[in-house]
Amino acid sequence: MTPREKVGQLNQRMYGWDAYRRTPDGFELTEALYAETERFAGLGALYGLLRADAWSGVDHSTGAGAADGAALADLVQRHVMDRSRLGIPALLVEEVPHGLMALDGTVLPVNLAVGATWNPELYECAAAHAAAELRARGGHVALVSALDLARDPRWGRTEECFGEDPYLAARLTEALVRGMQGELGCADGQFADDKAAVVLKHFAGQGATVGGRNSAESELGPRELHEIHLPAARAGVRAGAAAVMAAYNEVDGAPCAGNRALLDGLLRRRWGFQGLVMADGLAVDRLARITGDTVSAGALALNSGVDLSLWDDGFTHLEEAVERGLVREDVLDAAVARVLRLKFRLGLFERPCAEDRLAATSSAPSAPSADRGRELSTALARGAVTLLHDNGGVLPVRPAVARIAVLGPHAATTAHQLGDYTAPQRPGTGASVLDGLRRLAPPGTEVRHARGCALTGDDLSGVPEAIALAASSDLAVLALGGSSARTPETDFAANGAAVTAVSEMTCGEGVDLAGLRLGKAQHALLDAVMATGTPTVVVLVQGRPHAVPEAADRAAALLTAWYPGPWGGDAIAEVLLGLAEPVGRLPVSVPRSAAQLPVYYNHKDTEYGAYVDESAEPLYSFGHGLSYTRFAYGGPRLSQDTLNTRTEAVTCEVDVTNTGERSGRTVVQLYIRRLRTPVWPRTLELRAFRSVELAPGESRTIAIPLGADQLAQVGADLETAVLPGTLEIRVAESARAALSAVPAVLRIAG
Repeated sequence: MTPREKVGQLNQRMYGWDAYRRTPDGFELTEALYAETERFAGLGALYGLLRADAWSGVDHSTGAGAADGAALADLVQRHVMDRSRLGIPALLVEEVPHGLMALDGTVLPVNLAVGATWNPELYECAAAHAAAELRARGGHVALVSALDLARDPRWGRTEECFGEDPYLAARLTEALVRGMQGELGCADGQFADDKAAVVLKHFAGQGATVGGRNSAESELGPRELHEIHLPAARAGVRAGAAAVMAAYNEVDGAPCAGNRALLDGLLRRRWGFQGLVMADGLAVDRLARITGDTVSAGALALNSGVDLSLWDDGFTHLEEAVERGLVREDVLDAAVARVLRLKFRLGLFERPCAEDRLAATSSAPSAPSADRGRELSTALARGAVTLLHDNGGVLPVRPAVARIAVLGPHAATTAHQLGDYTAPQRPGTGASVLDGLRRLAPPGTEVRHARGCALTGDDLSGVPEAIALAASSDLAVLALGGSSARTPETDFAANGAAVTAVSEMTCGEGVDLAGLRLGKAQHALLDAVMATGTPTVVVLVQGRPHAVPEAADRAAALLTAWYPGPWGGDAIAEVLLGLAEPVGRLPVSVPRSAAQLPVYYNHKDTEYGAYVDESAEPLYSFGHGLSYTRFAYGGPRLSQDTLNTRTEAVTCEVDVTNTGERSGRTVVQLYIRRLRTPVWPRTLELRAFRSVELAPGESRTIAIPLGADQLAQVGADLETAVLPGTLEIRVAESARAALSAVPAVLRIAG
């Protein structure tokens, strides 16, 4: 390969939606694509060919949907190969944050909702469906948020996190990789035709930026980085992830995209990662702030371990960087080899186009069913609905309730249930809370609606109607929360982040908050409805845990559904009416106010002082979630109380009994608390969980093996291993309950 051809393989410079335009007869390619492929005698990768949203400006009138996405991808691919002297195909890279971000793609609940399910098996099925949709439309590579930890809910991208805990995030990251890529067996394994290569983002520590502000610095010591922010990435690498994305943020002064110790020393050498490293959008060019120009910025990124850029200018000058001695040619060759290896693993040299894959074998997988996508999305939404309290004893809704008032800005809309990174939906797609209740409520139940107010602003003109409706009803369902819905009026940065939040947007990339309160009008509506005396169920639809202590104190019941996706209204209605049990558990701690932050459960085990003016404890703890029944936990029993670090796993058993009158599911959560340890411990660490379904009165013994993955810790040398010491095993329904649970003590001998 010539230097020009090599550099071309490492570039992903143009926006995919600029590569084509729709015509009355289909699609035609643009001069922009011709110029890009001419510049590098081909194309290494193309981002966002299928992307549709307010930033790209693509909608159903201009973009490619389920029926013609593959034809567009094949048109682009054939052009790229025609312009390549060696006939090298391009990687077609798409966003798959919670389902394929393309027209007619299945929209899943956001990651924070997935975290609330505590159900890796279900998520694996949903991830497999998303990968199949991507490949059926000609795409190859899925960009998926998985590695960020929600340590500050003011951050607008909290919705993209699985939660605050590294163990929970690691298990869901493994499920994501298995679902999308399949069981490859080894790093060089071939992808099936319905599987996609995963790029796990963002590496590393982006969830701990200062002040919860997007792209800010991360003030992380090495231990915090290794204990909290790296386990999910390591789990994804072990599961066979094809690629990781170097994040925007810097860690201890070193930007991730220019951090050789992180990308080469840790990821490749210590962890043995053989896959691809992609930089986040324009992250390479940001390095010019410390190198002086984009040529040296590209050189720094390549030398640090970045293989593929995204929209950057710096990587277009790598040939010049080699000539100037800033980059060795063998370093350039190694990056090119990793890009080409991924293309071989995806079978692109044998069958570069979707049409080729269909013609190659009669057993090629059929296009994934839209009905199956809806089923999986609804199942995840149902599993994420979390009952925080039912102090009024109003749930599930009793048959005697004849009139239900469905109120609030989230009551009758699906647009604000979807989350950030979502393509435009066809009219009529999905179900709001109002839709779900009207469809599923018992015959004869009168379901009435008033919006009351908007998500943002202080317009109270609709509140009197809501008050009148609530006062004349037997039950009020008040749907409040936030929104990540972008509009064409949104101002965007060059990397797609929102610069100025418009309309009702209160969450998402670039939409960080200083406080965690809902809009003023929402609080006024909440106060007014509860003042009627009608029992009120508050349902929060949100991308971060908002601080609403008034609902905790005064509402008859409180639930959170996060952003549950298009059909989240059906899932919420099913839970409210008792057609489904509330099985969600909090993947984050819920603060009383932003002034408490941080409030995550697994802080260092020190003697925390209380605030004079407010409790230091979260409103609801990590792992919390109620059922329509009750469960009793026995004390944990260990198969042995002493373990040699070289022996097999110890087994923990606990008896769980359903003491209520309904069947239900509980999530058995196992935490460890280290007593004697070579480094300062955390108060608690989640190290295993099991879901168990029990009939009324049923009791079951749950056995949980505890091996290296559960017992290991980061030592003084920052290596992870099972170290000598003494620890407590605590099993409970939440982190808060675990603090008072009866422990079993395990001694690990050297």
